[in-house]
Amino acid sequence: MTKNKTLFPFILITSLFFLWGFAHNLDPILIPHLKKSFTLTTVQATLVDSAVFIAYFLMALPAGFIMKKYGYKTGIITGLLIFAFGSYLFIPAANTQQYTFFLVALFIIACGLTILETAANPYASSLGDPATSTQRLNFAQSFNGLAATLAPIIGGRIILTKGYTAAQLGTMTEEGRKLALAAEASSVKMPYFILGSVLVIIAIIFAFTHLPRIQQHEEHTASKNIFHALKHRHLAWGVAAQFFYVGAQVCVFSLFILYATKSASLTEVQATYYLGLCGAAFLIGRFIGTFLMRYYSSAGLLAAYGGINILLCAIAILSHGMITVYTVIGICFFMSIMFPTIFALGIKDLKADTEFGSSLIIMSIVGGAVLPRIFGYISDVTGNIQYGYVVPLVCFAVVAFFGLKGHRVKVKPENVSVAAIL
Repeated sequence: MTKNKTLFPFILITSLFFLWGFAHNLDPILIPHLKKSFTLTTVQATLVDSAVFIAYFLMALPAGFIMKKYGYKTGIITGLLIFAFGSYLFIPAANTQQYTFFLVALFIIACGLTILETAANPYASSLGDPATSTQRLNFAQSFNGLAATLAPIIGGRIILTKGYTAAQLGTMTEEGRKLALAAEASSVKMPYFILGSVLVIIAIIFAFTHLPRIQQHEEHTASKNIFHALKHRHLAWGVAAQFFYVGAQVCVFSLFILYATKSASLTEVQATYYLGLCGAAFLIGRFIGTFLMRYYSSAGLLAAYGGINILLCAIAILSHGMITVYTVIGICFFMSIMFPTIFALGIKDLKADTEFGSSLIIMSIVGGAVLPRIFGYISDVTGNIQYGYVVPLVCFAVVAFFGLKGHRVKVKPENVSVAAIL
């Protein structure tokens, strides 16, 4: 395929990385916003993440089926339209003032995102010269990091600026308080309407754009089944490491505003700017980490970054003031290489089990639905959100172990159970 045939399709595909990154990084804005609007506990507020990441778990295999049967183009358009539908549902959700309605809308959005990610990652890497596939994918993923920088700042300015203080709400009548909180919840309608409309337009552009067909060359016989792949010990550890890593990432990003307002006494709007710096640190860390991999093994770097984040989590628990905010920004920097590195090490040398191994690692991001709930529970029980950072600390310990030892390629005998290899 020549460059003039692939440039515009690649630009379109790259836009998807930005869009799903933008959607994901609006969630940390929604959590404090909905927590206040519906008077939720921290545990209840983390249902935002649960709704999103449970969808990833449930849709990972169906998304792969759509790509295999109907092709990448159909899958991308389907994902965009589901994404748009979920965005439009924020309007009736705000009108009805039902927290469950918001969760349903987020779940539907995440179903669309799962399809998009399942399609865009392999398509971006295959769209052109195989020798530069890794560079193309890293370039496309950088726009995900750009979205992580911009979404909190833009979303914070639009969604959080109409808030009432606790003192103001305390002086209102019960009816007045309900009306005030309803007005706050309604601030999500315009940004999500705009997002949904942009998605529909992009879906139409995809429908009228010729996407080059990607030829998949079969180099091995298909695996027996998805559980057969777990005979690879390093894949089993890769699934575990990704589960804990994604859980840690969601804890850090999604609960940052709640954390920063307590640990450093920032306002919610001020915290959104620092959350934008977290996204920038994540983006810069990805470029620096990729550069360092020229000189150090990816597994060694993963272990080192995991160890550093264990120490930073301890500081996040024990310190007070702005040092806690800067510490979390540092955690974001050292998280940057973890997802793709765990993924690559986890599917290394799987041969016939590669496809199922990839699906298992994608499904393992359900950790983003489970672990923030534990973070929230610890915060509510202790009355101190900083203690919740025990959860990311444990997560990074698992990641560090995977980098040190768990990534080593070993295959268990056929008669060994899945429980035994774990």
